[in-house]
Amino acid sequence: MINRVVLVGRLTKDINLRKTQSGISVGLFTLAVNRQYSKDKEHKEADFVSCIIWRKGAEILSQYTHKGSRIGIDGRIQTRNYEDKNGQRVYVTEVVVDNFELLDSKPEQATTSAPVAQTQTTTQAQPAQQTPDPFADGGDTIDISDDDLPF
Repeated sequence: MINRVVLVGRLTKDINLRKTQSGISVGLFTLAVNRQYSKDKEHKEADFVSCIIWRKGAEILSQYTHKGSRIGIDGRIQTRNYEDKNGQRVYVTEVVVDNFELLDSKPEQATTSAPVAQTQTTTQAQPAQQTPDPFADGGDTIDISDDDLPF
């Protein structure tokens, strides 16, 4: 059996970041995912999917996103239940996020900020190796036929 979910959508509000009693970070959020329900591109609806993310992922997602951020998530569907303050049984179906990707472009100031300092764990200094930028040659076009494309 397979329980896998891949979604791309926008956050309906900022991530609700909390800590459990044992200090584990947990983020709760709702992802709005467009759904086209007819061939007419004008008629779209959205599904609002409840999601939960744990530990470091919750902290990172909370730090780098905000209401309206476009993200992609990969996870699994989970159903759980609990008893509310009135003694009623409440059932929740949500996506437990295993991986995510930020899909908005970086703000202009983020690209000009200084790099984060790195610590070296070895006693010998290692020479820094940079990967050459394949697009640094002036942005010349590449001649590729449609037959070479995988899609």
